[in-house]
Amino acid sequence: MATHTDTLARIYSRSLFELCEEAGGRDRVMEVADELEQVCELARMDTSFREFLASPLVEINRRGESLEKIFSGKISDLLLRFLLVLNTNERLGHLEMIETAFTQLVHEQWGRVEVNVTTAKPLDDAAREAISNRLKDALGKDPVMHTAVNPDLIGGVTLRIGDQLIDGSVATQLKRLETDLKKSGGHEIRVHPDRFLGETA
Repeated sequence: MATHTDTLARIYSRSLFELCEEAGGRDRVMEVADELEQVCELARMDTSFREFLASPLVEINRRGESLEKIFSGKISDLLLRFLLVLNTNERLGHLEMIETAFTQLVHEQWGRVEVNVTTAKPLDDAAREAISNRLKDALGKDPVMHTAVNPDLIGGVTLRIGDQLIDGSVATQLKRLETDLKKSGGHEIRVHPDRFLGETA
């Protein structure tokens, strides 16, 4: 997903959102949001498809015909028509930013917030639910979690909410311990060993 939007992307995303609401309310909005994400994921994974969408060298009518062949029956008619409008207006190069803006609208409408969760090992269902519940209590919104695995964390979890990074990983705590030891010369750990054991647990 693109990390930013522009005015054009927000205008198109608002139009798509309103069309979805008129066509079927929340269920249609969520359906189109999933489909739009899949189309953008295809563009991210397939370089030739991404270039096909954005290239000014591809004739508009031919690209429109190709879009219909590729997506007819695979995505909703509403989203397909939207893609064809973008094609006619030569705005398919903005598709990822439009997806980002559309997702933001969905979250704003229903009190959601996107959270990137990175852990040392894959989360099982119980751990995922526990983190989700804690985030909901802390943020007052339903978290939409995107999970990733980074073995270098050793343990613990890091959360990114927008531009804010919350790092609770063991690796980060160990670095803090190392810094404290260098500053204190070992005195603090001799006097308060429980403090440091608690930090790295």
